Amino acid sequence: MSDLFRLTIAEARDQLARREISAVELTRSCLDRIADLERRLNAFITVCPREAMEQAEAADARLAKGAAPALCGIPLAIKDIYLTRGLRTTCASKILGNFVAPYDGTVIAKLRAAGAVFVGKANMDEFAMGSSSENSAFGPTRNPYDLRRVAGGSSGGSAAAVAADECIASLGTDTGGSIREPASFCGVVGIKPTYSRVSRFGVIAFASSLDQVGPFTKTVRDAAILLRDLAGKDTHDSTCSARPVPNYEAALTGDIKGLRIGVPREYFVSGMDREVEDAVRAALTHMKGLGAKLVEISLPHSEYAIATYYILATAEASANLARYDGIRYGLRVEADNNIDLYNRTRARGFGAEVKRRIMLGTFALSSGYYDAYYLKAQKVRTLIRQDFEKAFTQCDIIATPVAPTTAFNLGEKINDPLQMYLSDIFTISVNMAGLPGMSVPCGYDSKGMPIGLQIIGAPFSEETMLRAGDAYEGSGAIKRQRPPL
Repeated sequence: MSDLFRLTIAEARDQLARREISAVELTRSCLDRIADLERRLNAFITVCPREAMEQAEAADARLAKGAAPALCGIPLAIKDIYLTRGLRTTCASKILGNFVAPYDGTVIAKLRAAGAVFVGKANMDEFAMGSSSENSAFGPTRNPYDLRRVAGGSSGGSAAAVAADECIASLGTDTGGSIREPASFCGVVGIKPTYSRVSRFGVIAFASSLDQVGPFTKTVRDAAILLRDLAGKDTHDSTCSARPVPNYEAALTGDIKGLRIGVPREYFVSGMDREVEDAVRAALTHMKGLGAKLVEISLPHSEYAIATYYILATAEASANLARYDGIRYGLRVEADNNIDLYNRTRARGFGAEVKRRIMLGTFALSSGYYDAYYLKAQKVRTLIRQDFEKAFTQCDIIATPVAPTTAFNLGEKINDPLQMYLSDIFTISVNMAGLPGMSVPCGYDSKGMPIGLQIIGAPFSEETMLRAGDAYEGSGAIKRQRPPL
């Protein structure tokens, strides 16, 4: 019973319902796994064994009565960007290093109501700003497949924890690829839902028009199960959609005959790792063999995505992070006047990447530059969204690489922001268009590092996206490899 941590949500759900295992046993297995691996991985900022065991005991009592929710007793890791009542919530920043959340965000409240177990708060890039999880004030998360490499970002801890079986599933957030890129680098499934599909209330804001909540799981079926409990209307979030939430798991028929898969010519570019391209093209060929139709499409404004994103996202970050002033909560560095207090607190509390993005965003919003940068970027964002709208008249889903390379070495890009930003070149457009996207493992390079296939859907077409991913995964196209830990 010691290897219960290897179970999927679906497997654990069924075994818990049949009382073959207990939530306490399952949670203890994950906590023991964390204790064995954390010194090497650093996937967690905070581990909470006492709280987890209390939740597991409550889940067992609920399961004993029968008819418990699907997530009852399932151990999850929570990205440290979610307000979680009574637990330290740092956003991987010194400025919130000792902040304990007084209430739960909506998603956390939903998971509590479902009886899920929280084993800890996962490491990340500070304020979700990064593509490698090296920007954390608590040190970088390492990739379970090669401890010398990054786990991806900004939700690197959440991805690594699932890949290493430190939990059964986890939560992340995705502003420009922060779920899909680490999912690809760590060989797990990661979903960014349609913007507004899941409430953002209680998620510490980076860029409010781009941020979205999503799951990391070991299988596509698990992602469907977890997403159903995350999605739905929330009166605390005015941007949250009131559309009914379908049964995503029921959509996993395994049949993609006749499904039109758009392949954008702009996403297979020079400079991309040849092994990544070969794996993605092989996945597309395999899906064609399952009955899907490949359609060449064009997304002509993709070349402007990086520049557009780093104007819009930094502008929103500049506004959102202005609240960290040393007055109401978080770090406070005393000074003789408020201006010095702000300056000293922020200088000591924010890391280099956060400072860089605040300055970029403040410049883009400043008098005399607003029209030239921010307003023009909003117009280009509209063109990018219209590209996708046109494409979806020709296809049902779009398939691309997740990232141009597999996981790179720790320290390789940390001093070259432009190269780091280019890691998200294939994911950023999805956020600007508000579309759902997912990463599904589609192979490994010659060094054994995972490669992800990105599947993109039209707005609120998560069912189609999940069906395609599940059909590919279930067809046995690749043999999944466990990390050599």
